Amino acid sequence: MTMVEGESRPAETGEPLVVLEGVNKWFGKLHVLQDINLTIKRGEVVVVIGPSGSGKSTLCRAINRLETIDEGSITLDGQPLPQEGKALAHLRAEVGMVFQSFNLFAHKSILENVTLGPIKVRKKSRAEAETRGKELLDRVGIGHQADKYPAQLSGGQQQRVAIARALAMDPKVMLFDEPTSALDPEMIKEVLDVMVDLAERGMTMVVVTHEMGFARTAADRVLFMADGQVVEENTPEQFFTNPQSDRAKDFLGKILKH
Repeated sequence: MTMVEGESRPAETGEPLVVLEGVNKWFGKLHVLQDINLTIKRGEVVVVIGPSGSGKSTLCRAINRLETIDEGSITLDGQPLPQEGKALAHLRAEVGMVFQSFNLFAHKSILENVTLGPIKVRKKSRAEAETRGKELLDRVGIGHQADKYPAQLSGGQQQRVAIARALAMDPKVMLFDEPTSALDPEMIKEVLDVMVDLAERGMTMVVVTHEMGFARTAADRVLFMADGQVVEENTPEQFFTNPQSDRAKDFLGKILKH
């Protein structure tokens, strides 16, 4: 990992950045988020793991209001999440999101994909956006591909473009919803390396993932979800060596044997 001068991981300030209080959500009769209380501090890396259907992705998507909630509150930097309109677009600029699918614009070059948001939403000049865009593409290791189109890149490269695109908005927090699950095994590491680098630079991150190695390496805190609830939360060291709940023990037993 190359650390840029002056960008060592800052000490945790303990200042809350994202706060969820009493959050509930139903899909019909299915109670997908049950009384979630969660505080994510500035500079903290929180990794969310658990079985399929446990509510991990819904939790992640609620933080930038891609999913609405039925009860409770979510605040970002002390402000409640806006309902709609321009305020919501502004929120989405503050909260970077990287999905399982890369969602790049196929007809735009890699550099255009990365500069579109800063120009349209942040009102940056094209020159400024392109300079920053090239820096970020260099940082994720694909600066030399700036003029290509998404279809000309591998899945791992496209996902790194998606990360650069989110970073170009200078977000306060980055959400990753299973960012490597659609990738071939040899591409997973190149994306995780970029994410570890971001963590080391002090980016506040919420990561839903099945990659336990990443959880052990980069997380400050692991959240284990099952059936819409946060069943357990702990440091990676404690969680992986000494899980407290039967659900977590069962889950780890199944995945760590393979």
